[in-house]
Amino acid sequence: MSLRRQLILVSLLLLTLPWAGCQFLREMEGALREGQGRAIAATADAIAASLMDQPRLLYPYLERRRSADDLDGSIYAPALELDPVLDGYEDGWPEGIQGTFANLDTRSPTLAYRAGVHGDSLYLMLRIGDDSVTYHDPGLSPEPNGDRLILVTWLDGRRQEYVIATPAPGSVVAQYAGRRHPSADARRIRGYWQDTADGYAIELALPLALTGGRLGIYAIDVAGHRSSGWRTAGNTGPVQQAAPPWLIYPPAELTAQLARFASAGQRLLVTDRHGRLLASITAANDNAAAGPATFWLLRALYRRILADPALPYQPEPALTGTLGGGEIGAALAGFREQRWYGTGTPGRRTLSAAAPIRDRGTVIGTVVVQQGSEQYLSLTDRAFSRLLGYSVLALGIATLGLLGFASLLSWRIRKLSRAADRVMGNQGMELAHFPRSRARDEVGDLSRSYARLLDEVHAYNEYLRTLSHKLSHELRTPIAVIQSSLDNLGSANGGPGDQVYVSRAREGLDRLSHILNAMTEASRLEESIGQREHTRLDLVPLLQEVCAAYRGVYPEHRLVLHCPPGPACILGAADLLVQALDKLVDNAASFAPAGSDILVSLTPRDQGWALAVSNTGPPLPADMEGRLFAAMVSLRRRTAARSVHLGLGLYIVKLVADYHHGSVRADNRDDGRGAVFTLVLPAAR
Repeated sequence: MSLRRQLILVSLLLLTLPWAGCQFLREMEGALREGQGRAIAATADAIAASLMDQPRLLYPYLERRRSADDLDGSIYAPALELDPVLDGYEDGWPEGIQGTFANLDTRSPTLAYRAGVHGDSLYLMLRIGDDSVTYHDPGLSPEPNGDRLILVTWLDGRRQEYVIATPAPGSVVAQYAGRRHPSADARRIRGYWQDTADGYAIELALPLALTGGRLGIYAIDVAGHRSSGWRTAGNTGPVQQAAPPWLIYPPAELTAQLARFASAGQRLLVTDRHGRLLASITAANDNAAAGPATFWLLRALYRRILADPALPYQPEPALTGTLGGGEIGAALAGFREQRWYGTGTPGRRTLSAAAPIRDRGTVIGTVVVQQGSEQYLSLTDRAFSRLLGYSVLALGIATLGLLGFASLLSWRIRKLSRAADRVMGNQGMELAHFPRSRARDEVGDLSRSYARLLDEVHAYNEYLRTLSHKLSHELRTPIAVIQSSLDNLGSANGGPGDQVYVSRAREGLDRLSHILNAMTEASRLEESIGQREHTRLDLVPLLQEVCAAYRGVYPEHRLVLHCPPGPACILGAADLLVQALDKLVDNAASFAPAGSDILVSLTPRDQGWALAVSNTGPPLPADMEGRLFAAMVSLRRRTAARSVHLGLGLYIVKLVADYHHGSVRADNRDDGRGAVFTLVLPAAR
């Protein structure tokens, strides 16, 4: 893997920066959420403290504080946003029937109601199921004698009844149905009677003060018998003299008190000791201070990344006014608690905190403060968008910087590698041209270390190159002195013993002369090889001629030649090629056993010609690979033979190959029983 790819992989670690940023935002969101919880809990405590020891704000009629909750009989009337139009239709009313009253007798009518409070008035929407509606007949009696509706209230400890009857659908006004209270005015109860497919509907409006905090409703079905056979349905009846069930509605004074604590984006609720909603204030969220909206895609991405586990949805208030939720139950038990609820929007949630309202140490209700997560989500949205932008910018800059640095570093290393390749050029080791970097880093130190090493190698190589010339120059004079001395000694009359010493001295002198000639040959070849000119020559007749001569020179071996039938032309110097071939054949004859074959072959190879000399004998040592063609390297065993080998033969072959822009290599034979030396020469175009 290249250095650039490695740095690209390492740069992936930069992806931990956005991850760390997301974790920071998550922590910040948790801190904001915790701070919001504390603030809402403090608000709930403050509102509960303001309502402490003021039971009349929650219970305008204190008797209801001590009474048990009657879910079946009590009528709950929530606050309405607008006054319903009294026309007998359900337009303008919230969805859902709040309650239904019916007797066990299936022939009895059914009564379903909706109730609501707006201002000082109570509004009722009543649907009576009756398969046979009998209207009031004024001709029979001025008293109501048909199907009718009875309203029961409670004033000053006395039961008050009002009857709604009509001879035909239309506007209706209540009449007294019993004892009249001095402050009661039945004419203030007005409404509209409307026929329906399954009976009739009555929409009424009456003052809250007329109810006395209690309200009973029952419908009378005469079933065609005006004097007997009445059947009723409702939360009370005609024979009951006790107080009617309670009417539960939001007190206006409590709502006004609660409105003082309203804050933007919050919903304030107050319940009684049974968990029924008494007041509700929702303050509009002030988005003006929230700053510019975050782009929807970034907002959705943030919600997806930092999404919390699924939360339960907040229970909606029941039509009977009862609020659900664990925090309300805890507050009714005397403990402050808060809970998070999920919403239909991903990432959004609602915090609900409840605190108990006490009166002389007794819990009389709860305060519930609810607030959504939009406020701090807007902050985290903007923070996430900035974090994402900065992260992308930082990643881009870091990636470009790493790629640039990797490219520069790989270019410097590649330049150093190319310089090292140029040192081992086609013309030998060019040690003096290795570059030296001025950079004060590890790569610069490496290039300077290589340069110093190659300087030492260059100096040593130059010494070796001139060693043969220096030795040949220095040895010529003593050899001439020894030669002249031996000549004079040989001409003098000496004894038989002297001739033996003279003969040994002459043998040593011949060996020194042979060494000197070999060194001189290599030195002269190096000096003159660059001055030779290339000529076009055919290798086939050249090999045929020299191989015929080799058969006479090496009679103890069989020399075999394989050449192509056609010409094999190259550009070169014939005398240099013959000199290189002499060295290769002499090397083969030195190692091949007597009577064995020495094979000389010429074959085409890679737009050139391969001249190979193969012989049987010992294989090449593995540790000598790449060193055989260096100067002063020889594999011959030291013997007392007259032949002297300085390891310059294969070095001369390397010089001839380089001169012809070719190559030479040594390999073991495929059968492992010898070696083959191959000289590859480019063909002439």
